Order: sequence, then structure tokens, then C-alpha cells
Amino acid sequence: MSLDRSDLEKIAHLARLAIAPEQTERYAADLSNILDLVARMDAVDTAGVEPMAHPLHMTQRLRPDNATEPDRRESFQAIAPLTEGGLYLVPKVIE
Repeated sequence: MSLDRSDLEKIAHLARLAIAPEQTERYAADLSNILDLVARMDAVDTAGVEPMAHPLHMTQRLRPDNATEPDRRESFQAIAPLTEGGLYLVPKVIE
């Protein structure tokens, strides 16, 4: 897809971007190249490709899920204006 100067100016206006007039041709060419790459990638047959959650075949090492802070909910809620069942009560803001 080839973009010209007027196409780039419309896109820049919609995106609220200020582009210097002397750079519009370069940006139009760069954006055209990006759109051509996307079109080529879209044309690739991926019917037999299994979706991946991560591009590398490895698992992430995770730390053990151990509590490192003491439970201080009671002391925090003791100074709160209103609590009920371990929850903070706040005024209703949506009617």
C-alpha cells in the first residue's frame, strides 16, 4: 500500500500529530513500508500453526508463594471510620 503526502497529512491530523512539512515524504514512505510488511504477514498461511503464549519454549521460574508481611488488617481497620466483615465501608457515590 502506497501512501502519498495527503494521506499522511490526514492520518497525522486524526492522530493529532504535528509533522514538519519537510519530513512528510519520509514518514509516508516509512508508513507505506510498514503497511506493506503487515500485508505480507497477513498473506502467510497460518492454518496449521499452533498458537503460542510465548515465543520461546521455556517455562518461567517463579518464586514460592509465601507470605512475607504480617497480617495487620485488624490494626489498619481499627483506625478506619467504618468496617464490616473485614471490608471498608465508604459512602455511595453512584445513584
